[in-house]
Amino acid sequence: MKKRDLELLFELGTFRYIPRAWRQFLNKDFANNAEHSFRASWIAMMIAVQEGADTNRVAKMALLHDIGESRAGDVHYTSRMYTKRNEELAFIDIFANTSLEKEFSALWREYQERETLESKCAKDADTLDVDIELREQAAHGYDLPPAWDKMRAVAAKKLYTKTAKKMWKAIQKTNPHDWHSRGRNRFNNGDWKPKK
Repeated sequence: MKKRDLELLFELGTFRYIPRAWRQFLNKDFANNAEHSFRASWIAMMIAVQEGADTNRVAKMALLHDIGESRAGDVHYTSRMYTKRNEELAFIDIFANTSLEKEFSALWREYQERETLESKCAKDADTLDVDIELREQAAHGYDLPPAWDKMRAVAAKKLYTKTAKKMWKAIQKTNPHDWHSRGRNRFNNGDWKPKK
């Protein structure tokens, strides 16, 4: 075990403290970077299966896609006009002299170039996770103002895969509470089920 491997693990533990830039506008409890990357990885694998991509590579890309923000921070569409970041240098420094350096550096470059099916699946997952979270916020009574509708449309047009485009449409109609309210629970299958 390399000392740098342990340092990497400690740094990854701090990723949960990096807020996503959306919080500035939405003033809500949005996912942090670690939470976003976790769900994006699952979305990426679902897209990869449907698209015939390598789920292993796609999941790894989704896990690492924002890792440079551990050092460079997250910026939103306004702050990008004023901020110069070097996520590539941050990524290089994060993985330098670790057991994962060679493999993950290659995956990061592949993700950034967006030429392979795997990199497109991972990017689509990154985009879709935002829409899933917006649906969750709406289900909790906080919907975006109508002015944001054009931004949602932009996100839909930035998707690469057919699967992600279908998923985007389905997300807009899905109730985020169906997984527990319609799934097996005490109300519909347990001791709280109404007796006939």
